[in-house]
Amino acid sequence: MSTPVDDPLDPLSRERSHLAGSRAALRAMREDVESLDISDVTANWVNAEVLARQIDDRIKALADLSDTPLFFGRLDYLHAPGAEQAEGAEGERFYIGRRHVHDAEGDPMVIDWRAPVSQPFYRASKKDPLDIGLRRRFGYTGGDLTAYEDEHLSDPAEATRTSKLLQQEIERPRVGPMRDIVATIQPEQDEIVRSGLGGTVCVQGGPGTGKTAVGLHRVAYLLYAHRERLARTGTLVIGPNKSFLHYIEQVLPALGELSVRQATVDDLVAHVEVRGADDSTAAVVKGDARMAEVLRRAVYAHVSMPTEPVVVVRGSRRWRVPAYELEEIVRELLDRDIRYGAAREALPQRIAHAVLVQMERSGEAPDDRVQDAVARNSAVKAAVKAIWPPVDPAKLVLRLLTDADFLAEHAAEILSEDEQKTILWAKPVRSVKSAKWSAADAVLIDEVNDLVSRTASLGHVVLDEAQDLSPMQYRAVGRRCTTGSATILGDLAQGTTPWATRSWDEALAHLGKSEGVIEELTAGFRVPTDVIAYASRLLPHIAPGLAPVASIRENPGFFEIREVPGTAEVVSACGELLRQEGSVGLIAADARIPALAEALTEAGLTYLAPGEETTRQTRLTLVPASLAKGLEYDYVLLDEPQAVVDGEPDERTGLRRLYVALTRAVSGLVVVHGAGLPAQLG
Repeated sequence: MSTPVDDPLDPLSRERSHLAGSRAALRAMREDVESLDISDVTANWVNAEVLARQIDDRIKALADLSDTPLFFGRLDYLHAPGAEQAEGAEGERFYIGRRHVHDAEGDPMVIDWRAPVSQPFYRASKKDPLDIGLRRRFGYTGGDLTAYEDEHLSDPAEATRTSKLLQQEIERPRVGPMRDIVATIQPEQDEIVRSGLGGTVCVQGGPGTGKTAVGLHRVAYLLYAHRERLARTGTLVIGPNKSFLHYIEQVLPALGELSVRQATVDDLVAHVEVRGADDSTAAVVKGDARMAEVLRRAVYAHVSMPTEPVVVVRGSRRWRVPAYELEEIVRELLDRDIRYGAAREALPQRIAHAVLVQMERSGEAPDDRVQDAVARNSAVKAAVKAIWPPVDPAKLVLRLLTDADFLAEHAAEILSEDEQKTILWAKPVRSVKSAKWSAADAVLIDEVNDLVSRTASLGHVVLDEAQDLSPMQYRAVGRRCTTGSATILGDLAQGTTPWATRSWDEALAHLGKSEGVIEELTAGFRVPTDVIAYASRLLPHIAPGLAPVASIRENPGFFEIREVPGTAEVVSACGELLRQEGSVGLIAADARIPALAEALTEAGLTYLAPGEETTRQTRLTLVPASLAKGLEYDYVLLDEPQAVVDGEPDERTGLRRLYVALTRAVSGLVVVHGAGLPAQLG
C-alpha cells in the first residue's frame, strides 16, 4: 500500500515501477520459503514429509506467471477502511491482484482480490462509491503493463462510462485452458462468490453468464476465508466429463489454490468397472429417486428377527439371552435409523451388555474387557451373522437386476411391472466381476454402499453442469457434502439427458439441500448479441418461461449462416476462421465427426480433440456436439444443425443440444448446412 499521489509527468512509468517492485517482492517471498531448513524442527520422518509437502505447495503457490498480471486494479480510498480492515488509513492506496505480496518490512504491495479491502473494486459504483475516490484498471500485453483507465467515483461531474479495458479483457482471444476472471468479476457475480460457507447456492445461468467461473472463484474465496476448516474437511469440483475438467483445471492454480480435487460423478461412484450402457428408458428408471427406497428395502430385508436364544458359556456358567430380548435389541437398532453396517457392529455389543446385566445381578463385577470378550464369543458371532448378515453392495444390486422375484418383492408399490421389466437384465450373470455394469448401476451401488457405511462428507462441493444429473446422481453428490455446503451451477435450457432436471427446487431436494438459495445470472459477458439472440429462438421449445440471456458485449462479433454443398466447403470455412486471432471450434453431430476428421486431414489442417490444450500453432478443435457443453472458443463453425438435433433420441433433447452448440462462440459464429435448418430456428 502507498499514499495516493501520482507522478503527474508519467503515471504509467510509476505503475510499471510498482509492478517491477511487486514481482521482486514475490521472488523474495518465494526464495524465503525455498531457503527454509526443516531439519531441526521435525520430530520424525512423517512430520518431515508432511512439512516438506506443505513447503513445496507454498513454493508452487508463489510462482510468478510471466504472462499473468500480478495486479489488475487499484483502489484509492478517501478515508480509512473500517476497523475490521485495519490495514487502511486515510488516503491509502491498494493494488488488487491474484495473491497477496508484501515487501521486506511486511507491508502489502499487492492485496489479494478476496480480501475485504478489495471488495469495492467489484462493488463500488457512482451511486454507492463505498468510500472509493479512484478505481484504476490496468491493461496488459502478455505480462507487460501497457495501459490504465481511471474511474473517479467521488466526482459527480464525471459521466458514467463503460470501461474499455474491462470490455477488452472480457473479449480477449482465448487460446489454451480456461482463465480466471478476477479482473472482470461483476457485482452480481461477486455477491455469489463471497456468499458464506454455511449456505448452499444454486446458480441458474444461461450461456456466457460466467456461472462456471463464479463457482470456481467461490471455491477460491472460501479457501481464503475458511482455510483451516476446509483444509480439514476438503473441497471438490465436479464436472460433466474429463474434457471439461481439463479445460478448467488451471483456473484455481492460477489463483494460488492447489488443493482442490476435481472429478466427475462417475469417478465418485467407481466401485465397479463400467463396461456396459443402458438404453434411455432403463437409465431413467434407474436414475429415479424411487430407487433409493427399493434399495433401502432390499438392504434391511436381510435383517431377520431372532427365534432362538443366545447362550454364552463362560467357565462353568451359562448366560442365556432370550429371543424376545434379542428382538427388542434388534428393533431398537432399526428404529434408530443408523447405517446398516454400524448397527451390525453395535449388535454384538448390545447382546454382550445384556449378558453383563445378568452377571451383575448374580453378584459379579464385570468390566469393559469382559463385555468385549462376550461380544467376540462364538455364540454371539453366530447369532449376529444369522440376525444381521453382512451385505455386499454390488452383489445386492446384481441380485436386484437379475432376480425378478427379488426385485418385485422390494419394488412393490414403488415401481410398476413395466418399470421392473425395463431394468431387469435379459441374461443371467455369473459374478460381480463379469457383469457389464452401466454408469447408472454404479450409482445404485454407491447408494447401497452409503446405506451400509456412511459416505465421508467434504466441507464444500461445486457441481457444474448440474442440469444433466439424475435424482440418484444428485443423491450421490449430496452424500459428499452432508455436513458441508455446495455450489450448484447449471442451465435448465441446456439439459440434454432424458432425466434432465426440471426445476432447481427438485434438484436441491434430491441433494438434501432444500434450504439452498437459487440465484439467476442473466447478463451475458461471453456470447455476442446476434449469436445469443439467434440461439434464444429455441428457448420457447426447450425451456418455456426461462429468461433469455441479455448480452452486454459492446463488440457485436459476427454471425453468419451459409448453405454449403459438402465437407470441402466446411473445411474451407475452417481455414477462413483460422486467419483470425484466437481459438476455433468445429462443432458437429457425433455421427459426422469421422467424415470431417478425414476431410481436415486431407486438407492438411491439424486439429485437436476436446480437452486437448490449444496453442498458438494449433488452434482448431474438432468437437462432437455431445462434448461441447461448458467449452468455449473465439470462433465456432457449427456444422449441420439438423444433424445435431437428429442425433438425439427425442426432438427436445436434440434442440437443447443444438442450443449448447450455438452458444460456444465468444467472437463469431458461422452456421453451415446443406440439409436445411430446424424449423424452430425460424
